[in-house]
Amino acid sequence: MIEGARQFVDILSASETPILRPEKICRAEQSLLSQHLNTSGESTMPTNPDEPYYCSQQINIPPQLPDILKQFTKAAIRTQPKDVLAWSAAYFRSMSKGETPPVKERLEMPVATQKTDTGLTPGLLRVINRQLGPKKQVPLSLIEEKWNDLALPKEQFDDMVRIGSFGGDVEWNKFFALCASTLGETISDAMKTVCEILTGDPDGGPARIPFQLFKDIYQYLAQIDGEISQQQINEVFSYLKYDVDKQDGYVQPRNFLSPECPKLSAA
Repeated sequence: MIEGARQFVDILSASETPILRPEKICRAEQSLLSQHLNTSGESTMPTNPDEPYYCSQQINIPPQLPDILKQFTKAAIRTQPKDVLAWSAAYFRSMSKGETPPVKERLEMPVATQKTDTGLTPGLLRVINRQLGPKKQVPLSLIEEKWNDLALPKEQFDDMVRIGSFGGDVEWNKFFALCASTLGETISDAMKTVCEILTGDPDGGPARIPFQLFKDIYQYLAQIDGEISQQQINEVFSYLKYDVDKQDGYVQPRNFLSPECPKLSAA
């Protein structure tokens, strides 16, 4: 038996195939080997001889990967997507194209005034507006794509398309205005939401927007409502003009929510 073993060693020594000797095995491989041994010292390695084993020095982890996964995880926690897989695909697709991803700025708490039958929230509307707001005209198909990325109800999207008679290229501010109108009970609620999302002021600030933008959106919502007369609209604008002149052409929610301001909704 001893002589046979010596012959086997001689054969291996003569082979052109390099032999890994015990002293050449890296520590990581030794650790990996020990993990596959049970307490009795018997091997628990898989029986498939073709299964590869890797030393830690052989595995190259891209240096950007840890930060990418960290940012992705934080974004998912803030956004709380209903369909995590669909949202994840949209997230990485946006990141790869250098576009704004579908991510909330912060974790959103339920809003007491929000209608219970809507899947849309102020935070999600902010997300879509950040993605599409810079464009004045947006293809309806692109709006639907961003809507689906957030797993928002298709029925709600279809309702707004029907109400606004949208098709082809859409004026984004009009679609945005209809979205805001679903987040409250009155047009005053909708205009408050519009100001809070479109303002350049920091959170907790006065939420000012240009008066002309306010007029365009309010006029559109009043037209969709169908019960607000042009005289009432003009009275609102006339009243707000005094505050706007003192605020460098801007209007803020406290102006039109004042008891002295004519009602924005139909009487």
